[in-house]
Formats: sequence, structure tokens, C-alpha cells
Amino acid sequence: METQTSPKDEVAEAVELELEAVIGFNDIILWDYKKRELMARLSLHKGKIEALAFSPNDIYLVSLGGPDDGSVVVWSIAKREAICGSPAAGLNVGNATTVIFSKCRDEMFVTAGNGTIRVWELDLPNRKIWPTECQTGQMKRIVMSISMANDDSFFYLGTTTGDILKMNPRTKLLADTGPAKDKFSLGVSAISCLKMGGLLVGSGDGLLVFCKSPSYKPIKKIQLQGGITSITLRGEGHQFFVGTEESHIYRVNFTNFKETLITTCHFESVEDIAFPFGTAELFATCAKKDIRVWHTLTNRELLRITVPNMTCHGIDFMRDGKSIISAWDDGRIRAFAPETGRLMYVINNAHRIGVTAIATTSDCKRVISGGGEGEVRVWHIGHQTQKLEEALKEHKSSVSCIRVKKNNEECVTASTDGTCIIWDLVRLRRNQMILANTLFQCVCYHPEEFQIITSGTDRKIAYWEVFDGSVIRELDGSLSGAVNGMDITVEGVHFVTGGNDHLVKVWDYNEGEVTHVGVGHSGNITRIRISPGNQYIVSVSADGAILRWKYPFPS
Repeated sequence: METQTSPKDEVAEAVELELEAVIGFNDIILWDYKKRELMARLSLHKGKIEALAFSPNDIYLVSLGGPDDGSVVVWSIAKREAICGSPAAGLNVGNATTVIFSKCRDEMFVTAGNGTIRVWELDLPNRKIWPTECQTGQMKRIVMSISMANDDSFFYLGTTTGDILKMNPRTKLLADTGPAKDKFSLGVSAISCLKMGGLLVGSGDGLLVFCKSPSYKPIKKIQLQGGITSITLRGEGHQFFVGTEESHIYRVNFTNFKETLITTCHFESVEDIAFPFGTAELFATCAKKDIRVWHTLTNRELLRITVPNMTCHGIDFMRDGKSIISAWDDGRIRAFAPETGRLMYVINNAHRIGVTAIATTSDCKRVISGGGEGEVRVWHIGHQTQKLEEALKEHKSSVSCIRVKKNNEECVTASTDGTCIIWDLVRLRRNQMILANTLFQCVCYHPEEFQIITSGTDRKIAYWEVFDGSVIRELDGSLSGAVNGMDITVEGVHFVTGGNDHLVKVWDYNEGEVTHVGVGHSGNITRIRISPGNQYIVSVSADGAILRWKYPFPS
């Protein structure tokens, strides 16, 4: 007798297969730290991988799958293959999100998460892992972080409630919990056991605390910027490193408990880059509420200008280097001093739906701004005054890029309404309009200024005649995704592009061919610039990264 499958089962099976195809399998990449080489790719988990832990003697690696996968897998590092796997949590509890190995034995590890704490034993001859659920009585907690004592006597769990649970791995019972009052705000997001006894605890609101069981009252504490994501000890823990959500890495000495900021970067999508005229020594970037000035060679942050709860869409240095002009989503143009970050002046209500693009003229007398409503406005910048000269209303959608001609008599604006307009800055009228079936993201003048190149969401790089707006030629700028950033060398021989395919491309202008490709970004490239003197290319992306590339041709 044949068993018939109902249409419902078939649909369910098809949906499951489709889901697997969409989620895909994610790899664990094993690296050789000394040689900085890729050793192996381990693939089993569907979708996200939540956490990884090495065994104390580096024999095994345990990995924890995300919500779509829900399994825990033990890998042999020597053989580069999976030994065994199992569902990480029971059916009636949430997902496991953290994992830690024993400090003494290669066969024991602990997983924890939403309502689940499990101690696992590896049974190598049978290729099985056996879990034991830990008992917490009436307490229901969601675990964020986990740390094991050096002698395996206890392990500590940090929770979203802001308290710490101390568990015994042998009896699987709760030893103590705390603090009773003044719990850690926004949860215990990182926890680490010190060899000399005591715990380092990091909270979601950036508080770093040294405390001891059973009271867990702060003995030493410091406030850092951004929620703490990780704590790593150096040696015995006399010094340790702390990472935060706002892309700060601090070094802290245990004795005086003072922090030193080692490195930092943007933690939101970077919107724009600008170099001061004629120097590649420093450059500025903007992302969300920050404008930051960086030293090019050392990658050090020299200055940070913050306007809380606002987003900066564009920046430009005045030619004389005395001010940074910035475009903000509250409709204001703000000018800051590049050395101190002091606010010099604000143009209020510059645009109705935020200022989306900005450019300055080389005589330092004008600022040209573009808005979310599509207006292009020309501002006269005096010694003490800022006056609107003209509002040019042609674009129907937000202005994405503005470039000014060398003699300041003309500028070109690109917009997401599918037009690029060349404006006469003397008569303050439209000279020429370019139409294309795309959302323009970037535009550049060729240095000889009789041609412009544009690109946008249609992935095409187009060359246009400035005189009559006719298209000269079109190139395929990318195989996948929009081209968001473009810049051209002073000589006009080469130009660079970057976009949603995460690649930096160097092109030969006349041949229209790619000469070099840079692979390094993990997010969409938003803007790209060639430094004055053609030494470097700097590209920024939506994941907050700033990458500096060596310019491939002799400058």
C-alpha cells in the first residue's frame, strides 16, 4: 500500500527547501594566527553562527548556530571536520546564544541563552555529546555572557536583567546570585573571571566594574563610551582590553583602573569623505552624529565633532582650510573650525527636507547646497554673514552630489530623480540638463571640464558632453548593485568607483577599462576619494569602515 503525500506536506517541504536556499550555509573560517593564513572553512550551520569556543588544549572547536539553525557542533581542529552535533536547547525554551569551554578539560563545555543553561560532556568513542540542564529553581533569565573560573569550580552568567548567576558545573546547581540591588543597567553584556579572584563585568550602558562573589558590589568602576561588547585579559589580567558598541577599543590597567583609548572608528554608515585642498596628510569623514578628522598615515583620530541626534550627510573643506562645511538632516548647514571643532556659524532652515549634499567654491565666498526636496541653493559667505543668493528649483527629488568647476562659474548637481543639471553660477540659471533612467548617486567633472562622468543605480558609468548634454559613451560600472562613489585624478587619466558590489575599481578614463580592483569592504561602499597628490585612495562603507588603499600608479 502506497502512502500518499498531501499537497500541504509538499508545500511545507518546498517552503523548507526554499528557506534553506535563502538562508544558505555559513562558514566558520579557521585561521593560522602566526602565519595570518586561512587554514580551513567549516560548513554545517544554516544562517547565523552565534558563538565559537576553543577547548583548553586547542583540540576541539565548538560552534553554536543561530535561531534558524539551533544546533551545537563539535569540530576536530586536527582533522578539520565535525565530530558530532545536537540541538542546542530543549523544545520548551528559547535559543542558546553563548558558549564557553572548560578551562581544564577538553571534554566539557557550557551553552546558555534564553531560559536554558546546559553543561555538555563529549563522548568521543561514540561521537556523541550529552547535555545536562542546570537547575535555577524559580529564576527565569536570559543569558547574555558567560565566563568560566580558572579551576572549573564555578562558571558565571551575565543576564539581560542585570544580575550575575554563579553556577557549579559539577552539581549543576545555582551557587549564588547578585547584586540584590543596583543591578547593571541594560544587562551584563560581557563578563570575565580574573586569575586572582573576582570578576570584570561590562554592562550594556558602558559601565566597567570589578566585583566579587557573593555581593557583586562594585569595588572599582569606570564609565566607557558605548555598551561593552567584549573583555579580553592580557597575561594574568594585570592589563585588559575592552571593546564597545561605539567601535572603541580601550586598554585598562588593573591597578589604577584607568582607561586609554587605543583605537576607534565610526559605528554607523559613513556618508562622505573630504580632503583639505592640496594635502593628503589628513582627511575628514562623517557618519550619523559625528564628523571626524583623521591623520592619514597613522589612521589616528585627531578631532571629533558631535551633534547629538542628528545625521550628517555631507562635508567639504573650504579652500583656505579655515572651516569644515557640513550638511545635516535637520535642514541646517553648520561650519566648524578644523583644528578645534568650534562651531563657527549655522545657516538655519537651509532646506526643507534636510541638507543632502554640499560643495564650496575655490574663492571661499560661496557654498552650494542640495536638499531632500530637490532644491539647489547658492549661499554667499561673508566675514560675519551668510546670505541666500538664489534657490534653483529644477530637481524633483533629493540632490545626491554637487561638483563645482575650477573657475567657479559653473557647477553640476546629480539627483535621485534621474537628472543631472549643469548650472551657470554667474547668471544663476540652468545651462544644461541630462536625463537618464537611473537614480544618480555621483558625478565628476573631467579636469579639462568639457565632459562629465556620472553613475548611479543602473550600474552604468556614463560620459556626457557638458556643452549640449549628449551622451558620449556608457560603460558597465558593476555587475551587481549601484555605483555610489566616484572620483577622478587631477590629470584626468584615471578614475575610481565604488558601490554595492563592495569593490573598489580603478579605471582608465580614455580606454574605459578597469585596471585594478580592490577587495576589502564587507558593506556597501558609499563614497570614494583620491587623495591630493595621487598617493592614496580612501573608501568608506555602510558598515562604518574606512579603508585606505595605495594608489596603483606612480604619482
